[in-house]
Amino acid sequence: MSYFLGIDIGTYSSKGVLVGADGRIIAQHSIPHDLDIPEPGWAEHDAEGVWWHDFVNLSKALLEKSDVGAGEVAAVGTSGIAPCVLPLSAEGRPLRPAILYGIDTRATAEIEQLNRELGVDWIVEHSGCELSAQSAGPKILWIKHHEPEVWKQARYFVTSTSYLVYRLTGELAIDHYTAAFYGPLYDIAERGWSKEGCAPVCRPDQLAEPIWTTDVAGRVSAEAAAETGLVKGTPVIAGTADAASEAVSAGVLEPGDTMVMYGSSVFIIRLFDSRPRGGVFWPAPSILPGTFALAAGMSTTGAITQWFREEFGAEERAAEEAGGENAYAALAREAADIPAGAEGLLALPYFSGERTPLNDPDARGVIAGLTLRHSRAHVYRALLEGVAFGVRHNLEEMAASADGNRGGAGGGGAGGGGAARADATGPTVAGAPGGGALVAIGGGAANRVWMQIVADVLGREH
Repeated sequence: MSYFLGIDIGTYSSKGVLVGADGRIIAQHSIPHDLDIPEPGWAEHDAEGVWWHDFVNLSKALLEKSDVGAGEVAAVGTSGIAPCVLPLSAEGRPLRPAILYGIDTRATAEIEQLNRELGVDWIVEHSGCELSAQSAGPKILWIKHHEPEVWKQARYFVTSTSYLVYRLTGELAIDHYTAAFYGPLYDIAERGWSKEGCAPVCRPDQLAEPIWTTDVAGRVSAEAAAETGLVKGTPVIAGTADAASEAVSAGVLEPGDTMVMYGSSVFIIRLFDSRPRGGVFWPAPSILPGTFALAAGMSTTGAITQWFREEFGAEERAAEEAGGENAYAALAREAADIPAGAEGLLALPYFSGERTPLNDPDARGVIAGLTLRHSRAHVYRALLEGVAFGVRHNLEEMAASADGNRGGAGGGGAGGGGAARADATGPTVAGAPGGGALVAIGGGAANRVWMQIVADVLGREH
């Protein structure tokens, strides 16, 4: 039997899996890592110390934990946080830490500049959506403005999967889905880099070649084989963004299906059979032939629960380290004892600004209505509810947007009908906006209390 190696780079951890051609999981492994926040509103990773380090160690661990020989690995695929901006020298050396996706909000002035120079209408027409903290183009321009020495040395600007493919094969590639988030540089209709969109930012030849997710981008080099334990010549596909991979793994395959991924941030993908309107949301060619994706994203969701656990859950963390209950589970159990509405306590989850549908990097988190009656559990409950209402806000706005889309499954509110679908890693909320399955996936989906809160806010069962 042939086997396939897949590795995903996340915001706070990386995961790997070795599967058989029949889809059976042979081995899996994960590695935690840190997120660097050198300034408020910034988010960075060390590409070598996190991305490549994790890939190398996951590859070795998966081969060691299984009886599979490296020569039996038929192909390698990667997914990762996206879109990221990593400047590389002509020799392929990272010139600074990678600037991450929409949780990094540093490039607000650059967004304004590009809106002035290119025009918002032109950007929406060619890129498919407005510029936001999720757009990679303004972050490349930020480097040009604020780090001129890095800019002078930069031969390429790549995302996470592109860098891993480069380290494995020496080739540079980016999948079309991820490239679509490089606004205003990518023309969604032409499916390639736009000379006009690139003109204020960088040259098109400084960007990786867009290809399809499952296209073979290159083969494992001798140097990479020595580091990873893989065999020289093993095919490596282009890969894609983590959320797009999650959607496929969750069975979001048909137009009208919607995925809500609960990670450090929430990411939502809905499938269409023709190109949808974007506006504040993000259209892209899907990784599935003949389909398109409309994406949305909240900036801080799982990151909020992690913040709360670190700052206010010392006792629970200590108990977990001593072999007791998982700290997140303990906090969720406390929140479950608080009535819906947290007895008048309200929270806005905009701890790192907000992406959709607000598109406001300067938005900030709020906890309002505190009284002497409120406890730590009330605050945690209010934070979980705040995220749930953020999910509802996005789904309702996406449904309204879908009314004007040509290939969608129709309009309707967040409580529209649809079939429930089971998912291997988390529960499902039935009834996507406009029909189809609405699937919850990701680490946060394992929190049954949180998923019940979301279901209640959406008026759905789970």
